[in-house]
Amino acid sequence: MNDLPRIQALRCFITVAREGTVSRAATLLHLTQPAVSLQLKGLEESTGLQLFNRTPGGFTLTEAGAALLPLAHRTVAASADFRTAADSLRESQRSTLRVGTILDPESIRLGPFVRSLATSSKKTEVVLRYGMSDDVLAQIGRGELDVCYYIDATPHECLGSGTLAERTIDNGKFLLTTLTRFDYRVIAPREWSDKVLGKGWADLVDLPWIATPHASAQRRLLDDIYRPMGTLPKRVAFADQEDAMIGLVESGSGLSLVRDDVLDRVTRQRYFVVADKLSLTCDLSFACLTSRRQEPIIARAFSVMQAVWDLKPGDTAPAPIEAARSRKSARR
Repeated sequence: MNDLPRIQALRCFITVAREGTVSRAATLLHLTQPAVSLQLKGLEESTGLQLFNRTPGGFTLTEAGAALLPLAHRTVAASADFRTAADSLRESQRSTLRVGTILDPESIRLGPFVRSLATSSKKTEVVLRYGMSDDVLAQIGRGELDVCYYIDATPHECLGSGTLAERTIDNGKFLLTTLTRFDYRVIAPREWSDKVLGKGWADLVDLPWIATPHASAQRRLLDDIYRPMGTLPKRVAFADQEDAMIGLVESGSGLSLVRDDVLDRVTRQRYFVVADKLSLTCDLSFACLTSRRQEPIIARAFSVMQAVWDLKPGDTAPAPIEAARSRKSARR
């Protein structure tokens, strides 16, 4: 007997024995008929045995074929077990999770999340990459990150915190679970009170705005409001930190979107006014590619994230943890 038969040849042997014809076996195995016949020929040559009787009605096992068939089944099953065990070991040895983060760490409960992963039995090492909301999601799509935080306007059909929902964003399919909900508010220089109080979005079209980076949630949310009006916000300054944005508003430079929880933490005397009729309700979500959701390290990340936020499907969104008053990053 020559080298041991390949698993593919054994699969062909088993399937032809069960189906009785090469054509049906080829269909089930997603192979061509010549390919199946070649595998059978090779198997018979390597064993030095005739395994089938070829008749006009199909294939029947010879005595030798019938004796070897149970062993073929066990060998194929053992091969599948070997593959499963190897895959499991490979995943267990991969202990690094690449996370795209946004906002300030306290607001997204980043510390408890990393600590839970680092101290679990798997001892997952977390690699953090800070960026804008749209940018880190794009890195998920390119395979450069495993999971990320993401901000999006709350859809009307939102099912609530803890519920997994599939979204198609920029041609990629992502699974997102909502962690919490918050509002963006519009702030303006204090002397512009009459321009913003009681006003709607259309009333602010001609007023200047503080710009944020292209990949930020703020930029996307404002563009989505004004683009249907046939215009875009008139941006006169640029900032990527909330303290700087508030400072530019107070100086009289323009309007800005600021998270409501950030406004609640502003303890100094305010030199700005908050538009009373305008807000944008958003979800802070945790995301991954749909195709990777069942990977052990990603499944573990989602499980830990739900525990950190104490979420169950259908829960009401919890209030965000108050962030420290220092270093209020506006990265979103």
